[in-house]
This record gives sequence, structure tokens and C-alpha cells, in this order.
Amino acid sequence: MKKIVGILGLLIFVCLVTAWNNPAFLKPTNIEQLLHRTSLFGIISLGAALVIMTGGIDLSIGSVIGLCGSLLPLLLTQYEWSVPAAISLVAGLSVAIGLAHGLLITKLRLQPFIVTLCGLLLYRGLARWVAEDSNQRFGSDYPGLMWFVRAKIELPGAFDIPVPAILFALLAVICWIFLNRTVWGRHLLALGRNEQAARFSGIATDRLVILSYVACSALAGLGGVLFALDQNTVQPSAHGNFYELYAIAAAVLGGCSLRGGEGSIIGVVIGAALLRVLYNAIILADIPAQLEFAIIGMVILGGVIADELIKRLAARRRLKAARALASTRSDD
Repeated sequence: MKKIVGILGLLIFVCLVTAWNNPAFLKPTNIEQLLHRTSLFGIISLGAALVIMTGGIDLSIGSVIGLCGSLLPLLLTQYEWSVPAAISLVAGLSVAIGLAHGLLITKLRLQPFIVTLCGLLLYRGLARWVAEDSNQRFGSDYPGLMWFVRAKIELPGAFDIPVPAILFALLAVICWIFLNRTVWGRHLLALGRNEQAARFSGIATDRLVILSYVACSALAGLGGVLFALDQNTVQPSAHGNFYELYAIAAAVLGGCSLRGGEGSIIGVVIGAALLRVLYNAIILADIPAQLEFAIIGMVILGGVIADELIKRLAARRRLKAARALASTRSDD
């Protein structure tokens, strides 16, 4: 809870400073665009958070986004597949990728870093090969699909809610219920804290690890489709590049420990919002956009350092309390 309050306070502080520096930050169009982009990046951040909670990592998120985002317009426009068939194939592919990651990690005991790093290279290469390294476009023939990224829910007043924000909220609620209101969510956190102890306690650790990677890849595939529809033009070599950084940064900022066993869905939502507000602040302050990745890198490093310092402080407090209790008992 303290981490959530801290990151929420930081988000409010950045919003206030940005609004003071440039009043255009509070314009309805800018707020709606912030909600729109935060939702797209937040969807992939939810999957990354579930994997990190198990003590793993997924570096292939950006490449899965690139592969799924390139494949959908290719199937629809060049191969003339129906929308349900194309969506089914892309969804099945993203789930299969997550399943492969989970099986390699649990059954062959390969390191998640190595498995997903290889996936990062493999899926990007496949995207470029399948699309022949040429840009893919949807055109204007698929208004039903475009509705999911371009439609807005009108509200009384100046603001409208983008449909992706509603989709992100629904997915966040589902993840929150899974993590906080089901036995599997508690088992997932226990697995992240101590996998061996969880296994000896009868928890199906392998299944939970596989489930987390399937969910992460499926959400990355969904994100790839939404990003592709949002841009309407997909470049296979660049679509989704470095998006895994956004996902990991949002999870770490939201309180997910890279050691596993800790995390909050609400924190991930706030972390995703903070990253997009920071990017928006860079644009409004006329800071070179090339510094975007530098700022993300500093944010991730700062989150890791803060996590380490908090861990050490908590360990010292527990040790001090144990010594005080032992001293009291010895005096008695």
C-alpha cells in the first residue's frame, strides 16, 4: 500500500508541475489522448506484471506486438481472410507463444531471460519475413475493428472516454480479481516469493508459471492488434520496438519486485499512467523526444534501486525487532 501511495503521489506531482508549466496539458483533447495511450501501454503492462510476480521476465513483448500487429493486416488485405478467422489465428499464435515460453522454462528449466531474449529476436525476424519487410495497412475497410481504438464514449461535459480505456479497465479488474480474490492469485505470489517452498506446499508451480507467460503473450498480442489499428500502418521492423521497456517499467514503478512475490494491479495502472504523463510532459516542455528512452531507462533503474533499498531497510528492521524480542525474553 505504501508503494501505491508513493507512486500515486508522484503521478499527481508530475501532473501538477506539467499543468503549471503548460496549461495545454489540461485540455480535453490532451487528456483524452493520454487516456488512450495509457490504456494501450497499460494492457501490455498487466501481462508483464503477472510474469514479474512469478520472479520471471519477458523480453519478447515488443516482438510479439510486432508479429501480431504485422500479421493481422497481412491476412485481411493480402490474403483476404475474414475478420473472425484472422483474429482467431493471431490470438491463437500469441497464446501458443506464451505456452512455448512457459514449457521451455518449466520443463527444460531454461532461464526466462534466455528464452524470451531468443523470442525477441525470433518473432521480430518472423514478422519481417512474413510481411516481406514491407509496410502493412488496414485502409478504411474495417470500421468494426477501428471502433475498438478510435471510438469514444460520450460523457456529459467536456471529456469523452476512449474505448481502449474501458477495455484496459475491464482487463485490470479481471487481473485484480484473479490476484486478490482467488486462490491461484495467492499461489502465484507465493511462487514468486519462494518457488521451492511453494512446490513443497503442494502448489502447482509449473502451471502457474505457464499461465503467467500465456497471459503475458496473449495481452501482448492484443496490444499488437490495438497498436496496429491505432496507427493504421505497420512497419514490421519497428512496430512494438522497445515496448517491453514500457511494460517492465510500469510494473516496477507499480510495486512489482523483480525478485518476484510482490505486486499490485492498481500500482501497475498508476505506473503506466505515470510513464505516459512523463512522455507528454517531455513533448509539452519542448524537450527533445530522443530523450524518451533515456528517461524510461532512468525510471527503471530508479525503481530497481528503490526496491533494493526498501528491501534492505525492511530486513534491518526485522532483524532489530528480532534482537529486541530475544533480549526481552532473555531478561525474563
